[in-house]
Amino acid sequence: MMFPYDFGFFPHTRTGDGDPLDVLILSDESTFPGCQIDCRLIRVIKAEQIEQGKQSRNDRLIAVAEASVFYSGVRELSDLEPVVLKQIEDFFVNYQKERNIEFEIVGREGSQSAAKVLQTARRKPRRTCQERA
Repeated sequence: MMFPYDFGFFPHTRTGDGDPLDVLILSDESTFPGCQIDCRLIRVIKAEQIEQGKQSRNDRLIAVAEASVFYSGVRELSDLEPVVLKQIEDFFVNYQKERNIEFEIVGREGSQSAAKVLQTARRKPRRTCQERA
């Protein structure tokens, strides 16, 4: 499966599944791995997943690249066509299903909630190498 937009993470964050906070970035052009992009948050997809019998939160943020011309008018999730949002959510569910991970969307909220999720993920302590093992 191919990601429908650029997919990355916020450095120095940690979420319920122990990984950095994921973000899907709507932009005019594809970028490259390791690229840092100035963007604005527009939505959080709140989700829970079950992987190898372990349940955890795995929220996904949606953002718009500041340099985007095509998405320049998108400031909130209501500025996107509902079909685009549905396609993004369906992608995440199906992508995880292919990896034998049960992924359930438990909520959808706007930019203010997305900013709070990011702020919370930045406060969580990072795990040591021993904790990851």
